[in-house]
Amino acid sequence: MKIAILDDWFDTLRTLPCFAKLEGHDVTVHTDHTDDADILSGRLRGIDALVLFRERTPVTAALVDRLPDLRLISQRGVHPHIDVEACTRNGILLCSKKGPGAPNIAAAEHSFALMLNALRTIPAEIAALKAGQWQTGVGRTAHGKRLGIYGYGKIGRIVAGYARAFGMEVMAWGREATVRAAGADGIAIADSREAFFAGADIISLHIRLTPETRGIVTADDLAVMKPDSILVNTSRAGLIAPGALLAALEKGCPGMAALDVFDEEPTTTDPLIHHPRVIATPHIGYVTREELDLQFGDIFDQINAYAAGEPIHMVNPQVRDRA
Repeated sequence: MKIAILDDWFDTLRTLPCFAKLEGHDVTVHTDHTDDADILSGRLRGIDALVLFRERTPVTAALVDRLPDLRLISQRGVHPHIDVEACTRNGILLCSKKGPGAPNIAAAEHSFALMLNALRTIPAEIAALKAGQWQTGVGRTAHGKRLGIYGYGKIGRIVAGYARAFGMEVMAWGREATVRAAGADGIAIADSREAFFAGADIISLHIRLTPETRGIVTADDLAVMKPDSILVNTSRAGLIAPGALLAALEKGCPGMAALDVFDEEPTTTDPLIHHPRVIATPHIGYVTREELDLQFGDIFDQINAYAAGEPIHMVNPQVRDRA
């Protein structure tokens, strides 16, 4: 099969063990990024299978309508960036493994790393020291702080374990199922949504972005947070109502944000990145060699299953049935 891989910015996939699964296929790896449908349709002309790097490139109807040879899109996880209806109309099978599986350890580690960096103002101290200044202030310890986890799923559970190891108090909020899971693990449940946001020293978001959860964290939620509290978001920027976090930081509640996700990516111009009370990383929460090898191993398995005539993890199986 002729396969194209998009958005492998550091040309990492060819160096991973899982890439051997594509032996025998004709593979082209693109290491830059573009959303331009004209450029993409030219690059993907004659391609049988398209591999997506998470949600870096939207797959729109305008794009797939111009790809008559494309028969398979292979990716992992949820797919709000893909026009599934357009894929189905064009006879393109979408395969995406999601649901039960290994938790994203990399994202959990990064979430906790951001918390510690925010508490100890590590980025500012590093920058000051390199600029010739010895110590600029006094940080805070994690021990004894109350961590609020919004969305106690696979990642939230791991973060809670890290927090307990550091002597932190943990409480949870979210859907009924995740609240029950937290309670079963001995995690305190906030008495109310307002009590959750008002009572936490740090809040970490671990919710999937869906139409139902878009903007689920509102300006009112942020307004009741403590002036010295920290909001951590390594999930999706769209979970927070548009403009609400920047406005809240300007008003002083929360006191700080630690972010790995932004409304538009890639970006270096989002005003949150340059806000004095924000520490920011460029969506690297899941970007470790170990995590990428795990994720793309699943993606390449989907390609080989399709090539063998036994596709797996089908999102729109009616395409196969119709064929």
